[in-house]
Amino acid sequence: MSAFDLTGRTALVSGAARGLGRAIALALADAGADVALGLRDKAADGGLVKEIEAKGRKAVPLQMDVLDLKQSYAAIDAAIAAFGKLDILVNNAGGGVDERPVEAYVEADYDFVLDLNVKSTFFISQYAGKHMLARKSGAIVNMGSQAGAIALPGEAVYCLSKAAVAHMTKCFAVEWGKDNVRVNCVAPTFIETDGTADMLARPAFKAEVIERIAALHRIGQPREVADAVVFLASDAASLITGQTLLIDGGWTAR
Repeated sequence: MSAFDLTGRTALVSGAARGLGRAIALALADAGADVALGLRDKAADGGLVKEIEAKGRKAVPLQMDVLDLKQSYAAIDAAIAAFGKLDILVNNAGGGVDERPVEAYVEADYDFVLDLNVKSTFFISQYAGKHMLARKSGAIVNMGSQAGAIALPGEAVYCLSKAAVAHMTKCFAVEWGKDNVRVNCVAPTFIETDGTADMLARPAFKAEVIERIAALHRIGQPREVADAVVFLASDAASLITGQTLLIDGGWTAR
């Protein structure tokens, strides 16, 4: 099991305050990593710093709104200054807009979703990647979605943005593999977080989702995504790069 051990590694997780980001930060700490927390509000970590420190790991809260690239670059610099290096980057922050038919989207909706999911992932990876390339070591894990592999009615722009993240992952991996920097992506189905609570509170919608999760027929839990991120960041995945790991309970196998 030593290949899964992240002792001595350092990580930065964007969108770490809640949901999947919080679960990922805790899972990385459980595996032995010190964790920098990218937060839209540095003062509002919800007790996450203390939780990580209680595990015997270091935690550094950082102001990091991924829509502000200068702020994001400063957060990366601060993480490297605090830890002396950055081994792992998790591009977790992302999102979309309310469901609507294709014909109802306006340019502002499109730009917001692409900036949040695609542009930020590209340029934050590029900036952190330069540090990793110089050290000839590093692992980046992007947050995709099953929506990048299928079409979800009402979510056209979100779907295409996550498809872009999956393909971007391949492009980075192919170019950076020679310098031992691995780039992978996780693509979850619906997970029980505060971000999905409103949708899953609709009984008919939740029943349809559970039915569509063809193999396991249940809603996913944050730790089931977080543990996959730990795997991809660890030496246990040392020959894996450019891949998108679907964590979808069998949805896309249907």
